[in-house]
Amino acid sequence: MVDFAGWEMPVQYTGILDEHRAVREDCGVFDISHMGEFFVRGPRASERLDLLLTNRVPALDIGDAQYSLMLNERGGVIDDLILYRTGAQEFLLIVNAAKNR
Repeated sequence: MVDFAGWEMPVQYTGILDEHRAVREDCGVFDISHMGEFFVRGPRASERLDLLLTNRVPALDIGDAQYSLMLNERGGVIDDLILYRTGAQEFLLIVNAAKNR
């Protein structure tokens, strides 16, 4: 267990290789209850998110999700996230709970 933004988080159980094989051969679950959720809505939501993220946001169909990176004003990576298109003009971002930079 490690401290992560005030949460006690399990990092490993039996070991990286063992856990990798278990997920590849059977099933894995990732608990995102500690992560942040942001809804972005409105007629320019897709356009605005497309400026911040590395993937093509307008290419997402409703119900689709994509793993992406959020960029700063110089194009440097701020952090990774998962983006869901939940409606024609609505998106859900799942972001890390803590950011050190």
